Amino acid sequence: MVAVSTIAIEEQTFTIAEVAKKTGVSAHALRYYERIGLLEVGRQASGHRRFTGHDVDRVVFIGRLRATAMPIREIQRYFALVAGGPGTEDERLALLQAHHATVRAQLRDLEAALDAIEHKIACYGGSCSP
Repeated sequence: MVAVSTIAIEEQTFTIAEVAKKTGVSAHALRYYERIGLLEVGRQASGHRRFTGHDVDRVVFIGRLRATAMPIREIQRYFALVAGGPGTEDERLALLQAHHATVRAQLRDLEAALDAIEHKIACYGGSCSP
């Protein structure tokens, strides 16, 4: 009979500088995200922040939402719902679907603007008639 070890495997953690480098989010922004409740970062006995892989994933997701111009208040609302646990999935879904529709509309507007720019480039390149 083989004895099974019950030693817990400790999850790898990262310093704020490592997370900033991995995600492209400044240490200042990471501290801000923590201050406004988007992140709950663990601390060492020395008081230094230690980010888990889950924290890093959350930072990346926050960055994706910010890249699509989701307001901080809506991101806070989303993560408050996440913290609310089961039973908030419908609200989370509705929030993300509404943002999805907004992003799709922005993409359509950007495509139209890009078409206009490409037309002008073609004109200046001599391949457009007056």
